[in-house]
This record gives sequence, structure tokens and C-alpha cells, in this order.
Amino acid sequence: MGESITGGVLSAWRVKNGDWVERDQVIYELETDKITQEGAAETAGRISLKVEEGDEVLIGQVVAQIDESATQEGAGAAAPAASAPPAPEVSPKKGAGAAEISPAVRRLATETGIDPDQVEGSGKAGRVTKGDMLAAADQQPSAPKAAPPAAPAAAEASEPKVVAPPASSGERKTRKKLSPLRQRIGQRLVASQKDAAILSTFNEVDLSAVRDLRARYQDEFVKKHGVKLGFMSFFIKATVDALKEIPQLNSQLEGDTLVQNHFYDIGVAVSSEKGLLVPVIRNCDQLSMPELEKELIAYAKKARDGKIKIDDLEGGVFTISNGGIFGSLLSTPIINPPQSGILGMHTIQDRPVAVKGEVVIRPMMYLALSYDHRIVDGKEAVTFLVRIKQALEDPTRLLLNI
Repeated sequence: MGESITGGVLSAWRVKNGDWVERDQVIYELETDKITQEGAAETAGRISLKVEEGDEVLIGQVVAQIDESATQEGAGAAAPAASAPPAPEVSPKKGAGAAEISPAVRRLATETGIDPDQVEGSGKAGRVTKGDMLAAADQQPSAPKAAPPAAPAAAEASEPKVVAPPASSGERKTRKKLSPLRQRIGQRLVASQKDAAILSTFNEVDLSAVRDLRARYQDEFVKKHGVKLGFMSFFIKATVDALKEIPQLNSQLEGDTLVQNHFYDIGVAVSSEKGLLVPVIRNCDQLSMPELEKELIAYAKKARDGKIKIDDLEGGVFTISNGGIFGSLLSTPIINPPQSGILGMHTIQDRPVAVKGEVVIRPMMYLALSYDHRIVDGKEAVTFLVRIKQALEDPTRLLLNI
């Protein structure tokens, strides 16, 4: 999992207690502060689960055991009586399974003062689960309030009483612990704003040329390469071109040392169910447009399937974030440390603009560049953004390297 990861949350079991599992079959998902990792069975046999979904676990902790001596008879149906887990009682009694209290249940018992022995369990063999404890906490009656002093009869007659119906806390609020990934995202963003002197500069770009180019060659592009030609590959190429001209944005601080990067590994922010991920596309200066599009599609699929690995997220020198796919008109993106800059793309809108003295309708996009003012001066930041604007408004510049 990497030296920096010491634990996580077992977010999902892919099997049930007593199931027969095959070697290399995926049996659980572990969510850490960086990625969600799948765990596979090391051998075939009948599995016995030792922790519940949502429990915090440490790297190296035993979360399940596989009985290799069991047989596969009845696999997919009822397990053999000798190796089958005990069936849950039809009407579990309070306190059943209290001998096997999970860490999550124990923690809730301490926080709420509720005795697990007095809670009706819904787990295996009547075991009390985390959900049972939360439900019991919601059902706890609140402390009775002191009766207000009696009001004068005149006041009672002149002021009508308004009695609001009591509201159940479970209907008005829900509580859910932040996932390790969401906690890590928050820590990094706060650290970035605290440690870096972040400043943003803006510009707008006319995407008529890029849009016309895509429309003209889209069918041939798909036929030859099997993928569509999108906008992001143009932005990546324009960013690499600008980084070559303004190398300050391709550098980072390590203490009091300025480290200059001479490679172009660009991070592209991807939204997933688990949170924002920034996989890194390596050597973008050496990749063609079709290769960039294939890399983008592959990373989007890995993020959607929860298969992004730590190696996919490390080593980027610059980040591009496209809030426009959600309709964002303008934003000030936060730098992904230790990088010194991030480019924010936004929604494309047909707007009236002045071109050679005439008002015309063009597909316009606002661009935002957030940069670390400790490394990059305003002139360099503005020049960087202008260079991207020029490359996108006249894409032949990228082909001719001018």
C-alpha cells in the first residue's frame, strides 16, 4: 500500500460470511486517505469474516480467514453444515452476539453511553452492528426540560399558544464520518493555502478554431484511432508549450531550494464517487493527440471503477482542472502541492465579442491560473496564460512549434 499508508476503512465486502472463494477473487475494498484498493483471496476455501463494513483496520491486520480444508460442495447454494457459519436467529434477543463487539460498536458505546447488551442486534447470530447502535442513539429520549413558570391569565387569553410538533433528530440530520480520502483532500488543500502564496490571474479564449478543427476531422479521427478528439488534449498540448516558455511554472520549492523540472508529467483532475483524484499523464510532450485521448479515457475508467493506484497520482509537475463540465463559469483553483501552478478550465459559452470592429458570437471560455507567488511573478503568470490562449486560438502554432 505504500510506506505512508498505515491503515484505512474496510468500505465494502464483496463476499458474505461462509461463502466459498477462489484464489485471486476480489473479496473486499479498502479505502485509504489516498486511494481505494481491492483485496483478493490468497487461496481458495470457505471464508470467515472478522471485521464489519465500515470498520477501521490497520495494514497487516487480519480481516478474514479462509479455511482451505473445506470442500466446495454446495458452492453457490447452502454451505455444508460442518463449515457453514451459524445462521442468525429468527428473532434475535437483545445482547445477542455481545461477546463479539466490533471496535466501531465499542466506540459508539463509549460516546453515547448505550449498553450494547441492551440493543437488539440485526447482524449474524444477533450480533450488534454499528447501524444498530446509531439507530438506538436516535431513539434515545432527550432530557426533560423544566416546566416554564405559569403565565398570568390575561397573558394566556391575549397570546395564543403555538405548539410545534416534535421533530425526530433522525429525520432532520444524518451524521457520517468523512472518508480517509476526503480527510486527506481537505488536509492537502488547507496546507496548500497555508504554505503557498497563492495568487490567480484570468483570461478568456475563443475556441472557434479548436471547435471547427474537431468538427472537420472528428469522423476520420475516430475511424483511425478508435477514440474521439476532445478539448482536453488541446489544453494539455498548449500547457506543455507554455511550460517550455515559462519554466518557472514547471518548478517547485523544497525548503529553501528551487527545483526545476525538465519533464512534463501533467495531472488532470478527475471527479469520482470517492472524491477528487488527480492522475498524472507521463511525458505529455512526447505523446500525440490520439495517445493523450487514450490516456485520458483509461484514467477516467480507472477512477470510475476505483482502480486508481498510488503510482498513478504521484510525480505531476502541473495540474489542469476542468470545472466547466459541471457548468462552472469562473473559479480560482487551489494549487496541488508541491506544484507551483494549476490551470482552471470552465464552461464554454456562446458570447458576443468584438472582432475587427464587429460584434460576433463566439464560443468563449474563461481561463484561470493560480500560481505560487514565491516562485512565479505576475508577468510570468500572465505571459503563461497568454501563451495558452494563443495556442488554442490558433492550433497550428502547436504543430509548427512557434
